[in-house]
Amino acid sequence: MIKKKIANIPFGPYITVLAGATVNGKPNYATIGAYGVVSQNPVLYISLKNSHFTTSGVLESGFFSINVPSSQAIEKTDFCGSVSGNKTDKSNVFESFYDDAGNAPMIKECPINYLCKVIQTIPIFDFTMFLGEIVAVYANEDCLDNGRPNALKVKPTVMMDSGYFDLNDKVGSVFKTCNRRPI
Repeated sequence: MIKKKIANIPFGPYITVLAGATVNGKPNYATIGAYGVVSQNPVLYISLKNSHFTTSGVLESGFFSINVPSSQAIEKTDFCGSVSGNKTDKSNVFESFYDDAGNAPMIKECPINYLCKVIQTIPIFDFTMFLGEIVAVYANEDCLDNGRPNALKVKPTVMMDSGYFDLNDKVGSVFKTCNRRPI
């Protein structure tokens, strides 16, 4: 296999999520790929452009949600990433719900929802990274196996370069596929 050096920018893959915040009393969602696990503690991060409408809601309330849409919701998901909440009211794109633990909307149509309380903000160029402690998690029952989400049932969308993709097959088990033999 020959490796070729390419442009020095992130191409992905990234799981596509919708970051949610209450802005001016209404739910608002931004489609992002910049989110993930911070540690083995219940902490996730999102990174939002400072000019995003959702960013102002996170800063104001101190809470955000991470909603994992299935690939079947790609049109609505892409719409939330294509238009600004500054100009377009996105509060009715999805059906929202709330948890008493914090003021951030979550999306009923998404198989997995995390409600996070901001514990740290980190400015990075023209973005703000929000570290959030998970205070509530919701999952659709039909996406669970033994109480845990099954990726093939959740059907997350992967964003890579300029495309969206879905998952088709399980190819291994985390930290068990190699059978502890050196490769």
